[in-house]
Amino acid sequence: MTTHDSTLLAAAVVESQAGYTQSIRTGKHHFQADEPAALGGADQGPAPYQLLVGSLGACTAITLKMYAARKGWELSPFTVKLKLLRENDVERVERVLSVGPAVTEEQKARLLEIAAKTPVTLTLSRALRIDTTFASTP
Repeated sequence: MTTHDSTLLAAAVVESQAGYTQSIRTGKHHFQADEPAALGGADQGPAPYQLLVGSLGACTAITLKMYAARKGWELSPFTVKLKLLRENDVERVERVLSVGPAVTEEQKARLLEIAAKTPVTLTLSRALRIDTTFASTP
């Protein structure tokens, strides 16, 4: 028999509002997601795919800033730009890093290696299993 340890990485509660607007609570934070008007939404917040790439970009930026701080590297100005693309039935993310002039080519190469290993990058790169069930009725 195999045992599996589970570690909670994140949790969220999403409550459906009018139309396609969704109220999201995660920890002490509250925000909304929605579809753009062109897709029938009210554009009250980012669309789900925007949240997905935003999450990847935030994780990338935070991880690289932590790494650079430990090394004493100055990244500023530092930006992560992302695009989620679908080509036929294959989806991929283009991630482009921009750093300041103080960053050397060797440092850039190391930052690319670290970017490939950020937590959200690794999660999205693996086959993410999603288990869906209904809550029990009271």
